[in-house]
Amino acid sequence: MTPTADDTFHPAWWLHSRHLQSMLASSALRRVLRSRRTYRLVRDAQAVTLDCGAGVRLTGRYTAQTRLPAPRGLAVLFHGWEGSVRSTYVLQNGARLLREGWNVFRLNFRDHGGSQALNPGIFHSCRIAEVVGALQALQRRYAARPLALVGFSLGGNFALRVALAAPAAGLHLARTIAVCPVLDPHAGLFQLEHAPRMYHDYFMWKWRHSLRTKQRAFPATELFTRRELAGNLRSLTAALVRRHTDFGSLDNYLDGYSVAGNRLAKLAVPVSILASLDDPVCPASDLAGLALPACAELTVTRRGGHCGFIRDWHLGSWAEDYIAQRLRGAA
Repeated sequence: MTPTADDTFHPAWWLHSRHLQSMLASSALRRVLRSRRTYRLVRDAQAVTLDCGAGVRLTGRYTAQTRLPAPRGLAVLFHGWEGSVRSTYVLQNGARLLREGWNVFRLNFRDHGGSQALNPGIFHSCRIAEVVGALQALQRRYAARPLALVGFSLGGNFALRVALAAPAAGLHLARTIAVCPVLDPHAGLFQLEHAPRMYHDYFMWKWRHSLRTKQRAFPATELFTRRELAGNLRSLTAALVRRHTDFGSLDNYLDGYSVAGNRLAKLAVPVSILASLDDPVCPASDLAGLALPACAELTVTRRGGHCGFIRDWHLGSWAEDYIAQRLRGAA
């Protein structure tokens, strides 16, 4: 599929920089300035631990809406790599959907959001079965229908793979939305290696911190050597594959969670993909080779950075409008 630009998003002139857009998406400044909007989402949230099967447990936060006599449904939000239920973009979108009348569940992936001690095995991007298991547990636990799924960056990749698995897993997904999803992990890794250094260093700082926390939780086994931890993104990922997976090679592992090319062609769940042509993390060139069925739509803006789409000095995101509009149709 050849991506076409959507011209309905027009950020203020000083927000044309893709790097500024990307930084503002998850910035603490935006979280603080817009904290009033997320107050009830956080205040009324219940901490939940889900049994995802095979002994795996994942944590999350559930907030029930009170605006409508009955909820529109349950919206589940997936953060990106090394994000959490407290990530700015998750809080802002969760708060918007709560105001729209959705019950909202924000899921932490394994080893995210301070959950490193919960499961012995280490997080990697091919752990899709436990995320499907989390959705199955949510479907059993909460009666609100329909069930909708929204993911950002790596969370968008997980959301698309959950949508692929949904019919066989008995998941009744009304719609899945992926914002700036990782499509081809090979290209994504290359992009991070050749993007401005701040992106590589930011993700590596967060990942090393998480791995050290995991090591303290399970001190009996050496998860990584100091030399491995001191490496770059590619070498540490290769060490992860070698030590903690059965993929045998870095290429096999990256292929394991790719949704590029024709991998999404068999989607049976309505899917919306939002991306930007100037994304510095997930290259827009990956969009050109996508083979999507009739139940999937691809929206591409000229600007927006990575999960940004910030409009003006209020620091609101156009992506919130996009997501809310699509989910109104699902409800």
